[in-house]
Amino acid sequence: MRNAEDRLKFIKPQEPLLVLEPPLSDDWLHEIKYDGFRTQLIRDWAGVRALTRTGIDWSKRYWPIVDAAEKLPAKSFIIDGEMIAPDPDGRPNFHQMHSRMAWNAELLAFVAFDIMYLDGQDLRALPAIERKAKLWNLVKPADGIIQYSQHVEGNGAEFFAAVDKMGLEGIVSKRRNSPYRAGKSDSWVKVKCWDVADFELIGVKRERGKQTQGLMARDGKYVGTAVIATNRSIKERLLQRLERNRAEQPAGVPTAVTGSNVEWVGPGMTARVRYLRGESKLRHASVQDLREIGDSLA
Repeated sequence: MRNAEDRLKFIKPQEPLLVLEPPLSDDWLHEIKYDGFRTQLIRDWAGVRALTRTGIDWSKRYWPIVDAAEKLPAKSFIIDGEMIAPDPDGRPNFHQMHSRMAWNAELLAFVAFDIMYLDGQDLRALPAIERKAKLWNLVKPADGIIQYSQHVEGNGAEFFAAVDKMGLEGIVSKRRNSPYRAGKSDSWVKVKCWDVADFELIGVKRERGKQTQGLMARDGKYVGTAVIATNRSIKERLLQRLERNRAEQPAGVPTAVTGSNVEWVGPGMTARVRYLRGESKLRHASVQDLREIGDSLA
């Protein structure tokens, strides 16, 4: 009689480092970065289970994918991938994830991008390109709710430009001969695309020796900070308007960004911000322009 001790164990996922440019060498594979929930599918003698990036069992939430994984032609495996909520055109829609997990799990899909264990063999020491070949042989034709993360070899800049044009979040690049290592490693890197949008400027943070930061909100909700990287004349005019347009601290701003060096701005001032796509808060963000209703500081 087998027991729980005999079951395959969760493997801490490998995590890509964030970089600003894709690798140019032909030694790299490039894949689309899918916007969803990192998931590990594990099959052993007791069946298939689906675990989150921290090892929590979400098999009941992902039951259609678990059922599909039971039909894969292997007795045991550990597959790394991303659970997504695809739109009709196949693009991942992160905002639909929670709704589908609760009500329409059959509309989820699992994108497999690595395999660490297969039928008694630990594959982590194999080169990434060989692991992907074994993964494809397991999941092909991958035209159902279990999909396969296609890749290109080399031409990272061209691949990134195509992904950006499609409006996707970014890419993940992996050294083709690298083993699978848990945790962050420079053999996997991610490059995110940029977006530009208008946000409400609710405050300005000035500290000696540091860049001026704008505190941003969307629909009244704080979303992060952006460097005010506009020209000097715009900054000066902004500060003049701050003198005329001071306000009380709005609700919902984390205490970590408040303090005596923050000046709060009254309603009506917007900022055009460049920021990394696919983040819950502004990241690597910079202000391109500042406006008041009916006016522009440019």
